[in-house]
Amino acid sequence: MSNRHLSRTIAMQSLYQWDFLGMEDEKISDIIAFNRQEFAPKFDDQKFVEDLVHGVMNHRAELDECIMQFAPDWPLEALTLIDRNILRLGVYELKFVDAIPAKVAINEAIELAKGFGGQSSGRFVNGVLGAVYKDMVTKGEIKKVDQEVKEEVKKEIKTE
Repeated sequence: MSNRHLSRTIAMQSLYQWDFLGMEDEKISDIIAFNRQEFAPKFDDQKFVEDLVHGVMNHRAELDECIMQFAPDWPLEALTLIDRNILRLGVYELKFVDAIPAKVAINEAIELAKGFGGQSSGRFVNGVLGAVYKDMVTKGEIKKVDQEVKEEVKKEIKTE
């Protein structure tokens, strides 16, 4: 398992517990520390985990609004805690983390959903995040990293 995937797993577990415990912000540092010790005691990329968790917490209202817009048949309260927090994490990475390409954000969220969610969680997360990304493209909100990837692909195609 890659360091970044492990970071996302710890972040998702921490967000799940935070949500389950009633979203008490003052407990999040303890939750992250517990999950890090429980799942990866020798893990050294603590900053990425904290950045993800705090980013989701700081943008929760925007993330939840986005999820409700692109999953209108599923009220936020009706989503499982796992799916809800994987979507929050995925939407956060799509919209707010400039260094993470959209494809990586979506694929990582799908893998988390397949590993921790229900039988159809992967497809559900893929559908919602795919719709979010399509909307971003339509509105011209493509991140610089995605534009660079697109240009690299064009160059590779021309040289073949």
